[in-house]
Amino acid sequence: MVVDVKKGNGRALKSGIWYTASNFLVKSIGFITTPIFTRLLTHSEFGAFNNYTSWLNIITIFVTLNLESTLISARFDFEKKFDEYILSVLSLSTTCALLWLVVFNVFSTTFEQFLDLDSVYINVMLIYLIFMPAINIYQARERYLFEYKKTVLISLIIAVCTAILSVLLVMFMENGLMGRVIGSALPSVIVGIILYILIIKKGKKIELKYWKYAIPICFPYIPHLLSMTLLNSTDRIMITKFCGAEDTALYSLAYSCGAIVTILITSLNSAFAPWLGEKLHEDRIQEIRYFSKKYISAFLIFAIGIMLVSPEVLLILGGRTYYEAIYVLAPVSMGCVCQFLYTLFVNVEQFKKKTVGMAIASALAALINLELNYLFIPKVGYLVAAYTTLVGYICLLMMHMYLVKRVKLSEVYDYKFVILTVIVGTVLMALVTILYSHRIIRYIAVFIYCVALLVIIRKYKNVLLEFTKIRKA
Repeated sequence: MVVDVKKGNGRALKSGIWYTASNFLVKSIGFITTPIFTRLLTHSEFGAFNNYTSWLNIITIFVTLNLESTLISARFDFEKKFDEYILSVLSLSTTCALLWLVVFNVFSTTFEQFLDLDSVYINVMLIYLIFMPAINIYQARERYLFEYKKTVLISLIIAVCTAILSVLLVMFMENGLMGRVIGSALPSVIVGIILYILIIKKGKKIELKYWKYAIPICFPYIPHLLSMTLLNSTDRIMITKFCGAEDTALYSLAYSCGAIVTILITSLNSAFAPWLGEKLHEDRIQEIRYFSKKYISAFLIFAIGIMLVSPEVLLILGGRTYYEAIYVLAPVSMGCVCQFLYTLFVNVEQFKKKTVGMAIASALAALINLELNYLFIPKVGYLVAAYTTLVGYICLLMMHMYLVKRVKLSEVYDYKFVILTVIVGTVLMALVTILYSHRIIRYIAVFIYCVALLVIIRKYKNVLLEFTKIRKA
């Protein structure tokens, strides 16, 4: 099947718009319910649930193996048996989860003490992780086939049901923590069971050869994702150690505001990665190079807008008591820009099944960030952590640029344009940071930004309309 250039690009853009809109809606549901749970749960219950979710994020890496990441290459390597491959890797994930379930229950006392969680919560977590991969893998399948509407609908159903059920269970169950945990897991388990059955019907057969294909690709994701977790969390741990819990609270809320940009990264990459895989498979390098410049430019424009209005977001979420943390906002957003850029290169590495270098790069970036935090947080204070994280992401970007060059695909992206984006973004970050102390001038800058954005949209209106009207090829 020959795919028209504009149709392919249009499908990527249209998918990106849908994913972004749904992700912001899903995240907004989380923002709305958070104040409810802080009032319904005791401090100890609220803290225990955060401990539960923290461990869930880490244990998920070991249990699920991030097998959906192999679909970017498997889609083409097993094009005629793609559904068979999907069922096979899902069975691998299930096998891994069941083994962990047995291990946890055999050594339940040890794990209870180590995780500071009762065995009942660990079991709920692992049952959740048996079925959650069915959702992730099915949604990845739909994205790679550009069937974005189903993935959006599934995400919204899970988010809404989780929010409603969690609130109801916390209100009516004597054990509020148990209600919160069950409410967060049950909707995903039910949807996962349904999608699991659907995947079985489509795949029909399990082949162990697909396990041999997937394991070498996904195993390096374990140190990679653990390193990324460290890169994103060591700053808060070290701020607590050197500066105290109050500064951690200031930094954490400000970091959350600045990191709104990461929602866009997840959303757009869900659409861009399938499009990129398709173009790499067809060897349409120049098309990727041309489209990626517009893609990168649009993302940077969005990130600058978030930097400009982040102080207002911080005021809404935390009030005046958190306002001194505004200087965290711009470098965090710029860090997200670098995160977006290195993700573009990671997609190429995934397509080429070169994931070992990716794990090494992530570990090195995490070590660099850890060392910089250790050196500067005690001397400068918590604000410097945003800049050390930014440096970590810049180092990570440089390493991934090198790794893509090693697999002889450096022509996929314009390296000079990527470097220029980082330089321009850093200069604008510094200017916006200065504007945080001059509210009137910043408001004028926001007005100019909005006018310029409208001019750009008007200028490229026909192109955008052409993209969004494109039918599936």
